[in-house]
Formats: sequence, C-alpha cells, structure tokens
Amino acid sequence: MSTLYVIASPIGNLKDITLRALEILKGVDLILCEDTRRTQKLLNRFGIKTRTLSYHQHSKLKKINYILELLRQGKDLALISDAGTPGISDPGNKLIQTIVTGPGLVVKIVPVPGPSALTAAASIAGVPMDKFLFLGFPPAKRKRKKYFEEVIKSKYPVIFYESPYRILKSLRDLRETDAKINAKPTRKIVVGRELTKKFEIIYRGTIEEIIEKIKKDKIKGEFVVIVENK
Repeated sequence: MSTLYVIASPIGNLKDITLRALEILKGVDLILCEDTRRTQKLLNRFGIKTRTLSYHQHSKLKKINYILELLRQGKDLALISDAGTPGISDPGNKLIQTIVTGPGLVVKIVPVPGPSALTAAASIAGVPMDKFLFLGFPPAKRKRKKYFEEVIKSKYPVIFYESPYRILKSLRDLRETDAKINAKPTRKIVVGRELTKKFEIIYRGTIEEIIEKIKKDKIKGEFVVIVENK
C-alpha cells in the first residue's frame, strides 16, 4: 500500500520544520509542492535530494491522473504547501478528496503536523480561543459583503487570512460593516504580519487604530486577522 504524507511546512522560519517531517521528506519517492522553487529552498537547507513535482489549484487533470498512477504503483508521496499546513486555504484537500473517492485506489493518508499561521495567531490572541470561527481569505468580489457580516455577527472570535495587497481594503470593509451593525463600533482586533519571520509584527487595538498603524508601516508579507466576538 502506498502512503501520502500531508506535511506542514514552515510559515517563515525554516527552523520550525519538525524532525519527523525532515525524515519523511528524505524517504518518500516524490514531493508534491505548490511552488517547486520555494520548496527547494527548504530542501536545500536540510540537504534533501528527493525529487519534486508542482501541484497546485490550477494543476490540470493530466497531472492529477499522473499522481494517482504513482500511488497505484505503490509509490510513497509527500504533499507540502508553500507555507503552513496543506489543506488549510490551499488545494491540498482537493487531491485528498480525489484519492479518498477514487475507485479501486487504496492509499494510507498520514498527517504530519507542524506550523500553521492559524494556530500561531490563535495562540497569541489574548482572548478566549476555546471556540473560534476560521473563514480563510475574504472573497475578492462576490459575497464579500455577506462575508464581513458573518465576521461581525459571529458569536465566537473570527480568524481570517489576507494578502498585503488587500489588507487595508479588508480592514476598511470590516470597519464599515461593524459601523452598520453596531451603533458604537469599538471592535478590537489582533493582526499578525509575517509570523515567525525576522520582521514579525503583532498589531493590537480597534479596527481604526490598526488601519492607521498598518498605513504607517511598509505593507508586506501575509496577514492573519483575529476579530474579537461581540
């Protein structure tokens, strides 16, 4: 029986890779990764020579069928994202679903836990996180209004991701939605930028305060936003 290892990779600091992950990456027949160039930097750092193959949300059916054929042949594969845990706001789940539902295909799927921007941010939130809602990335256009209404109305703290190109727009939309729903919007948020990297920053305050802080800084890196519940 072949095995697919779903491996969490560092979200910034390469030292966050686990010993178990390194051992598996050295031993599998092939590593599936979003961007082979980014993964190669990690592999080079730890002297891993395993062959890589790009697999991402735009991969065509021909490539997916090739991966399935390797598994049928008994090959052991590793699935790794550019950063963090595969399947969390990336295409990992699509491949796993295809494997699970594929007729006549028996594959052992093994999670190899490790870094995740989601849990990293939750751990330093400073608010009760025994229950929270994760909503991934906000829609670029359609259903955007509904998305932020769900954030503001949530009974639990909400975590979402955002890119440096849309972080200010999303925070402004969040502020506007809060103002429409609550007479006196004083919602507090926590925003993590470039978590685990050299220039990691954690912003804390009201939505308006964080917008002003980010505007004054150089906007770069991925963002994780935690919105306190009402």
